[in-house]
Amino acid sequence: MGRVESIVKLHEICNRLKRDFILDGITDVNWAARMPDLDRYLFPEFKQNGGIGLMCDFTNEIEKVYTTVFLSKKVLSRLIDGNVSNAMLFSHHPTNWDLKTHNGNYAADEKYIAKLKERNISIYVLHHPLDNFGKYSTCGTLANKLEISIEKSAFLYCGALCGVIGTTDCKTATELSDRYSKAVGHKTSLYSYGNENIQGEKIAVCPGGGNAMFVIDEMMSHNIKILITGVTIVNDYSRETHEYEKANHINVLGGTHYSTEKYAPIQMCNYFNKLGLPSEFIEDEPDLFDL
Repeated sequence: MGRVESIVKLHEICNRLKRDFILDGITDVNWAARMPDLDRYLFPEFKQNGGIGLMCDFTNEIEKVYTTVFLSKKVLSRLIDGNVSNAMLFSHHPTNWDLKTHNGNYAADEKYIAKLKERNISIYVLHHPLDNFGKYSTCGTLANKLEISIEKSAFLYCGALCGVIGTTDCKTATELSDRYSKAVGHKTSLYSYGNENIQGEKIAVCPGGGNAMFVIDEMMSHNIKILITGVTIVNDYSRETHEYEKANHINVLGGTHYSTEKYAPIQMCNYFNKLGLPSEFIEDEPDLFDL
């Protein structure tokens, strides 16, 4: 009986997600243009609205939801090898991630998407809508994990407030960095461009690709000199930002793209459970090249 009761119409869940997360004014990049090989699998509305919402409509009814950060080979193989069927994969990104060899986001292999179709596993994506500050957001969940006392949301991007400003009880940048590493379970980066003593200082939290000039400019306008983000590698894309941070004495802490954003899809399991759908977060691997 429990199995029958947990079956939910896919489009009922999609409508609920749209109502709760896809707010007016939030836009996204044109994800469909980045994955031409998958075009025939993509839901028409996904191609029309910039890549928000139902990405692949492969089933009418779902018995379980799996959540993830990326559509990585590891995650998709976990579903396929586990003989999962009649499910929904809720992903923060509609892509995989590899900065070293793919320059960042790149499309999942078509053979995996074809297998998901055979298994009746739909894919639903909330990128910028899940970045937007709230109970389930990437920025809010990371701040909570690091015991940051949130004071307000910040950093408007594509209609989403993708970061927060708050305070920490850590007295030094090194102590905060150590807490960061302990929280995510692997080494993190600390670019010590600012003061070691951070007692009483405001902290900016902007996960994923938050080491960007629009974030730094807003921080500077509020005299905030500590940024917790995901990707911090110094490369052609970020070099100018790092030089600006160094010149303005801003400490930058990085925890990888994956690890800074995973707490949102973890928290989303509670969201789906409340709707009567069993859910499970699929662990992936952080890419330390991001640091």
